[in-house]
Amino acid sequence: MKTIKKINQTNLRGKSVLIRADFNVPMIGKEISSDFRLKASMETIKYCIKEKAKIIIMSHLGRPKSKKSNLSLYPIYLYLKKYFDKNNVIFSEDCISKKSINISKNLNPKEIHLLENLRFHSGELNNSDTFAFKLSQHAEIYVNDAFGTSHRSHASNSSILNFFKKKCFGFLMDKELNYLTNIKLNKKFGVILGGAKVSTKLGMINHFLDKADSIFIGGGMSFTFLKSMNKKIGNSLFEKKMLGIAKEILEKSINTKTKIFLPEDFVCAKEISSSSNIEEKSINNFAQDDIGLDIGSKTIDLFLNEIKSLEKIIWNGPMGVFEIDLYKNGTAKLAETISQLSSINNLTSIVGGGDTASAIIELGLSSNFKHVSTGGGASLKLLSGEKLELIQSWGGND
Repeated sequence: MKTIKKINQTNLRGKSVLIRADFNVPMIGKEISSDFRLKASMETIKYCIKEKAKIIIMSHLGRPKSKKSNLSLYPIYLYLKKYFDKNNVIFSEDCISKKSINISKNLNPKEIHLLENLRFHSGELNNSDTFAFKLSQHAEIYVNDAFGTSHRSHASNSSILNFFKKKCFGFLMDKELNYLTNIKLNKKFGVILGGAKVSTKLGMINHFLDKADSIFIGGGMSFTFLKSMNKKIGNSLFEKKMLGIAKEILEKSINTKTKIFLPEDFVCAKEISSSSNIEEKSINNFAQDDIGLDIGSKTIDLFLNEIKSLEKIIWNGPMGVFEIDLYKNGTAKLAETISQLSSINNLTSIVGGGDTASAIIELGLSSNFKHVSTGGGASLKLLSGEKLELIQSWGGND
């Protein structure tokens, strides 16, 4: 990989600095439900304050189709006001307006200017040069600290590079890239995959077939595999277009060293609700209207018995609908045991961002995990041996 400057190798003293942060945090209404990504960005921001830089921060939040108020970064602004000197934090209601650029140009050292959601403009996702140029007018130095978006080429992390002579990575970006590109997976290791879709994890499954000792598949994506085996899955969601591929993966695994573990039982309900009547059922006993919403106790035991024999584990995706208490037991039990094994038996445990990271932090177990990534898709790509669009944009290769 091409050597890219870190923020502490760049002279920021008195300069205006545009930080691409990843403040794409989970929200309940207008309240931040997990500040994991915000806290992970603080080292870079604090360093800029220490260096008496003028700090402009940009980020996206969610996938807005228009300027929807519930996807405004205003709640992030309120968070930053509590975290830093409230008199030194300013918010702009647009990220490229003349007013916002004027505020940036008149900042005092140590002041923080948070810009509104980048994705309120179509130019962000379109990797527009015009949009990127307007963003570049905010500052003299560009800092990318948004690891969570580094598997995508967008205006704020790709096109924008054309308009800055001075650019560097923040501490979070450097830490994530260093750990995830240097992890050695040559010892006995397994991969836990959950979440809804096989399609988003396909690269990782193919990469680890014949490399990993075990692949554990839970969550909604397991039903695509079970359906491909002609199992009756009731009303559980599955990806019809992925059935053939799921079947191929299972057949291919037979001739590899990798054993694929699928759930044997589930916590079922008739609807996805926090007040549903639930019942634990074997996959062989699903009724036509059953929906599997979490892995069952036999599956938990099956997975954990194998995990206890491993030296390293990579985890991406919850085992059930973790946001609802009725369906979080599978994720919680796996997290608790992996946390204990990491602490007592020196199991190397890596969490690939997203919902899994939020779940583990909510359970208060993150400190025992070796690495909890802020990036879901980005960490998956790196661990799958793929290149990141971001690194290629900076001129790095392999």
